[in-house]
Amino acid sequence: MLIILAIISDSHLHTPMYFFLSNLSFIDTCFTSTTVPKMLLNIQKGITTIAFENCLIQMYFFILFAQLDNSFLTVMAYDRFVAICYPLYYTVIMNTRFCGLLLLTSWLLNVLFSLLECIMVLRLSFCTELEMPHFFCELNQVIRRACSDTFLNDLVMYFIVGLLDVIPFTGILFSYYKIISSILRISTTEGKYKAFSTCGSHLSVVTLFYGTGLGVYLSSATTKNSRANSIASVMYTVVTPMLNPFIYSLKNKDIKQVLKKLRNIIYIKRYFQVYKSTQSSNTRRS
Repeated sequence: MLIILAIISDSHLHTPMYFFLSNLSFIDTCFTSTTVPKMLLNIQKGITTIAFENCLIQMYFFILFAQLDNSFLTVMAYDRFVAICYPLYYTVIMNTRFCGLLLLTSWLLNVLFSLLECIMVLRLSFCTELEMPHFFCELNQVIRRACSDTFLNDLVMYFIVGLLDVIPFTGILFSYYKIISSILRISTTEGKYKAFSTCGSHLSVVTLFYGTGLGVYLSSATTKNSRANSIASVMYTVVTPMLNPFIYSLKNKDIKQVLKKLRNIIYIKRYFQVYKSTQSSNTRRS
């Protein structure tokens, strides 16, 4: 939320890169909010149950924000690709209208496909009470515990994964292939470092996001240990979104400068508030 405030408050950060970064920060906040509050409440009160309706709602928003995270990482990779490979056409290609169109398309596609996956769960029947060795309602875990035929659900799930996960990830790989090729053609070391520094934070976040995500699903496919799967899921759903703001703030000079300005403004306001309170108290005493 501090990153969003910093980008909104400083006009120098009103660029496509920071526009998408503010949206990614908002999505990360929502992403963790779908699982962490309920998990902490369950730990505190010792609750191990959730209503089926609440499970569906949690599952919908988890899928939505996870896929949106993926979409915006892809859009940001394209933004860096244009900035490094076609710098002279950057302002023409990444104009306000096109950025708004990318934002709207990402939201519409993910809202519709997330809703489709949750609607497909409603057609399933469950023999007994649904028990999952997990700390949140995950689509794959729910489908596994259905008693009815899940072929259509699996088909829809794999289609959406291919459309919203595999294709964007391929786009990110292609973008960085072109970016690295362009950087290697730069003659000076200083120029190479400057060009790579503009996408270093994004590359770190992409590696962390896809690395932990693949780790979750590979571990769930190779082992039946529910504890190991839950630990891997915590890395994917809690640790990664938590680290994203630190990566962007620590590696980005512009964000650090604006955050320092905000900190100084807060300190100055606090100083004047303390000063006014002391003056008013002295006046009353006199």
